[in-house]
Amino acid sequence: MARRPTASWRGFAALAALAAATSTISITPANAHPHVWVTMTSEIVYAPDGSVTGVRHAWTFDDMYSAFATQGIESKTQGAFTREELAPLATENATSLKEFEFFTFAKLDGKKAELGDATDYWAEYKDSLLTLHFTLPLKAPAKAHKVDLEVYDPTYFVDFSFAKENPLVLKNAPSNCQLSLKKPSEAEVNAKIQGMGEAFFAQADASNYGANFANKVAVKCP
Repeated sequence: MARRPTASWRGFAALAALAAATSTISITPANAHPHVWVTMTSEIVYAPDGSVTGVRHAWTFDDMYSAFATQGIESKTQGAFTREELAPLATENATSLKEFEFFTFAKLDGKKAELGDATDYWAEYKDSLLTLHFTLPLKAPAKAHKVDLEVYDPTYFVDFSFAKENPLVLKNAPSNCQLSLKKPSEAEVNAKIQGMGEAFFAQADASNYGANFANKVAVKCP
């Protein structure tokens, strides 16, 4: 009898770990492309006193990964999953992604901001796509004139892109804050990969080359 996939085996982090383990020995310009695609909407959350308290994500996975991740999950309705039925998968992802810093890197006024464990996590399945919701609280909430946020997979096994509509919200932010988003276009990404060449991927630090394609958020407040 074929073994039914477990939540751990289906977990997003399991694929990320596989990519990280093989990145320095198998990546070449020919195969340096993502295998999983994530469309995200995010919030930078502020406290009433203007302190930054955390980042809230909603990651919607591509149809192929969504089908893979939900394979074998028992459900009352075929092709549909409740929040409760997806709870083990959400827990697996929310806990295991800590190893990869949740692919989320923040700075407050130029200094690295430490993010805590994921909270308020849950998953939903809609239109054949899986979405993981979770919040990353700052270990030390603080006020900042400038917030920089980057979301990317260092191995570029996973491609992250902000949604076209309402990609990022400043939740309860002080007035007059300015927000900008930036990510290389597909053409720019392809040009960068081809321009790196074999020599780049032979370097020890090539495992972090996904930073070249990061989603970059910049918030400036008075």
